[in-house]
Amino acid sequence: MKRILLTIGLCLAMFFKSSADEGMWLPLLLGQQVYGDMVKKGLKLTKDQLYNINKASLKDAIVIFGGGCTGEIVSSQGLIFTNHHCGYDAIANASNMEHNYLRDGFYAKSKAEEIPSTLSVQFLVRIEDLTALVNDSLKGLSGSDRVKRQAEVLANINRRMSDPTQNIETRVSSLFKGNQFLAFVYQRYTDIRLVGAPPESVGKFGGDTDNWEWPRHTGDFSIFRVYTSADGKPAKYAETNVPMKPKWFLPVSLRPLKDGDFAMIWGYPGGTNRYESSYGISLATDINSPTLVKLRDVRLKYMFEEMKKDPATKLQLASSYAGIANYWKFYDGETKQLLKYNVLGQKQAFEAKFNAWAKGKPEYENIFADWAKAYEAWRPYAKLRMNMVEGIFGSPLIGYASSLTQLENALVKTGSKPEDVKKAAAAADAQRKAFLEDENKASDQNILGAVLMMFYNDVDQQQHPVGFFGNLKNTVGPLTDEATFKKYAADVFSKTMIFDDAKWNAFIASPDANTLQTDPAFGLASAFLTSYNSKYVPLFQQFNAKNAEYGRLYLKGIMEMDPVKAKMMYPDATFTMRVSYGNVKSYQPRDAVFYDYVTTSRGLLEKYKPGDYEFDLPDRQIELLKKKDFGQYMDPTRKDLVIGFITTNDITGGNSGSPVINGRGELIGLAFDGNYEALSHKLAFDKDLNRTINVDIRYVLWCIDKLGGATNIIQELKLMK
Repeated sequence: MKRILLTIGLCLAMFFKSSADEGMWLPLLLGQQVYGDMVKKGLKLTKDQLYNINKASLKDAIVIFGGGCTGEIVSSQGLIFTNHHCGYDAIANASNMEHNYLRDGFYAKSKAEEIPSTLSVQFLVRIEDLTALVNDSLKGLSGSDRVKRQAEVLANINRRMSDPTQNIETRVSSLFKGNQFLAFVYQRYTDIRLVGAPPESVGKFGGDTDNWEWPRHTGDFSIFRVYTSADGKPAKYAETNVPMKPKWFLPVSLRPLKDGDFAMIWGYPGGTNRYESSYGISLATDINSPTLVKLRDVRLKYMFEEMKKDPATKLQLASSYAGIANYWKFYDGETKQLLKYNVLGQKQAFEAKFNAWAKGKPEYENIFADWAKAYEAWRPYAKLRMNMVEGIFGSPLIGYASSLTQLENALVKTGSKPEDVKKAAAAADAQRKAFLEDENKASDQNILGAVLMMFYNDVDQQQHPVGFFGNLKNTVGPLTDEATFKKYAADVFSKTMIFDDAKWNAFIASPDANTLQTDPAFGLASAFLTSYNSKYVPLFQQFNAKNAEYGRLYLKGIMEMDPVKAKMMYPDATFTMRVSYGNVKSYQPRDAVFYDYVTTSRGLLEKYKPGDYEFDLPDRQIELLKKKDFGQYMDPTRKDLVIGFITTNDITGGNSGSPVINGRGELIGLAFDGNYEALSHKLAFDKDLNRTINVDIRYVLWCIDKLGGATNIIQELKLMK
């Protein structure tokens, strides 16, 4: 597909709403910004049906699910649909080798069979604009002083507007890089029970191979339920709790989809940086993302080697592996797309226009000269930071060992009380138990050896912990030899007390600094952590403060350049409720290639590989699909079962599990992924190629009903034909 660079005159489209389906819109401002356009595209609901704080509206059916996903209420009894990967931990925690729900799937045939979890969900109560209040408290401040004061102000507001007795939590979100402040008030519910999930072969069909790819045939869904006290209030788990009676729930559509149909997605997109500077794009593509991908590639390699050997290991590492793999592929694709479409050049073109406008305006005219200096000062240390975060502390053992610095501080601090040491020791002991449950020593040992060698080779030697690698050379072997690092890692794993119950219990019973400091795992973690914290964390903090200040001023200036168009700007995603809208739509990713807007069971069977790690399916599913036993879920135009579909909606991480809703307010699918051709979406939206990948709700229902036999769940839904 032929692409051309935007001219400077068109670069404003990077920041202002254009005709594309770009935008993660605040629900309280839909009526002022884009409601009219939504109606033109096919929306049938009123403004009040979408968002209203005084009476029930669609926003009351949308929840924060767990710590980083979205879910939706789909019945009058508090039933939740979300993605399989969002419920993954809960499904894995409910599983064991005798009842492996992750492998075999699970459906509760009655409410008594639903399984308690440690999950919680949050409902949005209201949104309040506190921009004037916050700005009054920040007058005259800039840089690190402003950052510090802003954190204090927001924390005070959060405390004042929260009520733990009612499970009310408030989080003020800084939008437009600190130019707007909105308070999002939530109510948290903590009795969440697992109701159903397909077998992992269905919920993760395609695995890493298909991740971020279209066509897709993944049944990415799981089912939970919210319980309350008898009077309908949030409550801890109790057998006497009852299913929630929600303010609003989504009816479910069985109608066929057409290319061009209206689609909106509600949810909690986690984070974008669409207003990033050209300096930030350059740092991401040159250093941060390639380094992350390289380090995660190594971690995944050694985890996968062990997972293939043993089903128990696969179950143990499955959740961690999935999380690492997801963004390994994402950042690899993001970098390629940013470079392919010269997003850096587009940013520079717009910045040139901004600088021309800023001449003679003291508040703005020196922003980019000063910003360049801030990046130049930090850039030499960026690779070091990535190798610390994704490399050294990518080893679970070293990550845990680094947490023991809290116990060390209690042991060596002058005037430390015995109760302080006892408390720190108890915390370390509890954290160790959790660490050991998830730890796979074989993969972790290989990871540690590999990332240490990568640190030595890739990070400027002036930034190495003083004496560490010299000592390694003198005591183990040449640093040009991979065997040296493997031998050292093996030595750390064999000698640390963290894996030795007898030594650990003796230490916890009578903790002393010398025993801790001479432990090889803690010594390694401490050497790297001390070096980084003492020399480079202050530099990173200075960079962050300057970056935040220049980013705020830049965006403030952009909005002053064209105040009318500025009213149509949307803020970056901040894991706060947003709405995007667009259409079901096919696309052409490259010359002579056309992608249909749906996938079907025919394609699912074509991908099926018996016994394959990523493309296997349950025998019963193969039998049903070959017989074309689709029931009421068959698409009448295709004479087949639709598995997935794509839309032009603007989403990002955090939207996993978000409802895809038609113009009548009915659920048509669950969003779970983006397409590889547009993985630049955190930094730049591609108006031509961006697609959201969704599991079709009819496939979800077919899996529940035909494959799972859980007709009780189907009967609970409001089906629209």
